[in-house]
Amino acid sequence: MPAAFARFVRAIHESTPVRILAIGLVAEDCRRHLQEVGLVESDSLRIVDIPTNDCWIRDYGPTFVFGPDCEKIAVDWRFNAWGGKYEPFDSDAAAAAEIAKIAGLKRLDGGLTMEGGALETDGAGRLLVNPGCLLDPARNPGVSKEQVSQRLNQCLGVEEIVWIDGGAPAGDDTDGHIDQIARFLDLENVVCAVASSEDDENYPGLEANYRKLRLWSRQTDPVVTIHRLPTPPPRKVDGAAVPQSYCNFLRLGMDRMLVPTFRSPDSDQHALALLRELCPGVEVVGVDCFDIAWGLGALHCASCHEPAVVRSSAAEGSDG
Repeated sequence: MPAAFARFVRAIHESTPVRILAIGLVAEDCRRHLQEVGLVESDSLRIVDIPTNDCWIRDYGPTFVFGPDCEKIAVDWRFNAWGGKYEPFDSDAAAAAEIAKIAGLKRLDGGLTMEGGALETDGAGRLLVNPGCLLDPARNPGVSKEQVSQRLNQCLGVEEIVWIDGGAPAGDDTDGHIDQIARFLDLENVVCAVASSEDDENYPGLEANYRKLRLWSRQTDPVVTIHRLPTPPPRKVDGAAVPQSYCNFLRLGMDRMLVPTFRSPDSDQHALALLRELCPGVEVVGVDCFDIAWGLGALHCASCHEPAVVRSSAAEGSDG
């Protein structure tokens, strides 16, 4: 566990119990880094004996939903490392089932090869997705948009699926996960990643996403407002683009939000200020993700929430 992840765990643990998946020497390394930031294992911070291949648990972990009888269920999507891009991925592919087993929850086979970061729901029947990953032939060969929609409806209880097909930040290796593109703040507000400058290579694709969402929002009742959330200036490491988006935030309940920052003072402060304005009563906390982003993800990607309270809706919101 690099130090950056230990600091992320500390930020979560200030308000929320944390479980970390690790075994053997990796678990010992976790304990050492946690101690360096003042944390030790306790009832609210535990290392769970489940092996993984990488840290992006949002993608290979379960999606938690509530059934008609309010039973909490773990949906287990089939995972093949973003269309077979990275090996090995055997431990990641088995992790969701192990989590469900340890938590004592019913496991539902999602029936699709996909990742949790490809889903963004308002928790009340609406779902944002990107066809680039869900209809990828390296994930779901021969599966149609209609078949994907039907399965998502069955597993998540959603009533409306909005397909956003503009583009993802340069350097993205997920084929367009929605958690880097657009996120619900509540039932009537969505933030959408847009480029900070027309000279940015991300500008055309991200603007297309924004236009698509604006067109959709005009048909909603009550009207959903789409807010522009500019990305930081482009960044490259060894010539390769690093995807950076403030949309990759993590909601912790209804009153706390952890937002990735990228050591870009102007854009970092603008993003934090905008989210504070749009989320009154929510504590918005910046978490340095300069190092984490080098791995092509951020806070939402590196976490997987389990809702603690049963709700009346069939589908659980993206971050509970």
